Amino acid sequence: MTFQDNQPEISLGPGDSREQLQAIASRLERRGTIVFHALPNGLFPAAVLGNDRGYTGYSYVWVRDNIHIAYAHYRTGRIDVAVHNLRTLMAYFLKYRKRFLDIIDRPADAAVPMNRPNIRFDGNSLEEVKDKWSHAQNDALGYFLWMYSKLANEEALIPSAEGRKMLALFARYFEAIRYWQDEDSGHWEEARKISASSIGVVLAGLTELGKLLVQTGSILDDGGVLVSVETIQPLIEQGRKALNEILPAECIQTDPLKQRRYDAALLFLLYPLQIVEGAMAEQILGDVIGHLQGEIGIRRYLGDSYWAPDYKQKLKPAERTADVSDDVSVRNRLLSGVGQEAQWCIFDPIVSCIYGLKFMSSRAPEDLEKQRTYLNRSLAQITPAQSVDVPPFRCPELYYLEAGHYVPNDHVPLLWTQANLMLALKIMKESG
Repeated sequence: MTFQDNQPEISLGPGDSREQLQAIASRLERRGTIVFHALPNGLFPAAVLGNDRGYTGYSYVWVRDNIHIAYAHYRTGRIDVAVHNLRTLMAYFLKYRKRFLDIIDRPADAAVPMNRPNIRFDGNSLEEVKDKWSHAQNDALGYFLWMYSKLANEEALIPSAEGRKMLALFARYFEAIRYWQDEDSGHWEEARKISASSIGVVLAGLTELGKLLVQTGSILDDGGVLVSVETIQPLIEQGRKALNEILPAECIQTDPLKQRRYDAALLFLLYPLQIVEGAMAEQILGDVIGHLQGEIGIRRYLGDSYWAPDYKQKLKPAERTADVSDDVSVRNRLLSGVGQEAQWCIFDPIVSCIYGLKFMSSRAPEDLEKQRTYLNRSLAQITPAQSVDVPPFRCPELYYLEAGHYVPNDHVPLLWTQANLMLALKIMKESG
């Protein structure tokens, strides 16, 4: 099982200069590889697909994806794009703030995911989607709180009075559901469990909110409750304690359907969140490379059945992206064994970024070499010029096995992958 041999010949050699890197970036921009087309309100669909692939649901807006895309624009100097995006996301959450208030008043209601704040919605109308979905995704909410507070801390945007109250509701919501021990569906929207990756994202969001409260003072929220540095500090401490107990694993619950030693979602705690550092960060990075890295990309986790071999032949279109958060057993039967999982394209650029930051601190040649290696792996994932089933020179979601060969799935281009590649190019340039 070998990778396609007709990938675009785009790579950065050991002796290549910054000018050559810029030439690669310019070529990708001309081809549209790293060009983003936002909705008029600044939001981004998960993928830009033709009408024939509307079954995927990827035309909807996911909060999580939008924050990663907004951060990439912010990090590459397009702060106005990030601000526009975050302002519209705030407008969406304000529109449905009653969901936060209801869970705060009746925490038991959070047991039903559809009662929770919806993290996937119609980006054009800012309307919720009525279809059943695994909305118990604390990481998505944590990402928003992190990025919005970060932009506010840097005075890139000034929250309105209503916006400040909404930020306070996020903190109270996380307290109500006891996020440090809450079972959520997390980054991959599957079976609910206590996930380190979700706890870490919320911890990053609360930490950034804490910095904002130091600058601007406490907030009287919609429920008439004062939210201050003193009130959220215990939430931060609870999250850090829980995270330290779980890492370097993703989940340590004894239920074999929940327990997970390795998960690539933990990479995001290293970058862009930088909420885990030092020896633990090294352990997580080594775990992902040693246990999840494949020939083409990086597996989400061992035993992941999403886009298992010959997925399109085994499932009807409407079944391929269906909500499996209540029962993933039927889909899991499609995967004959560990090692045949789909290999994702969102992770290699992040690994390149992590090594880039390491190099800028250590100046160790081996860190620079690994940064370059993972950037080149990311570039190799771009769809070939001779693509038939997907657009050429685009960033896929993943590669999966079809008739014994790795091919991109239908979600091309995935804007989250595109954003991470843009980040990797930017940090490679900064490494010199």
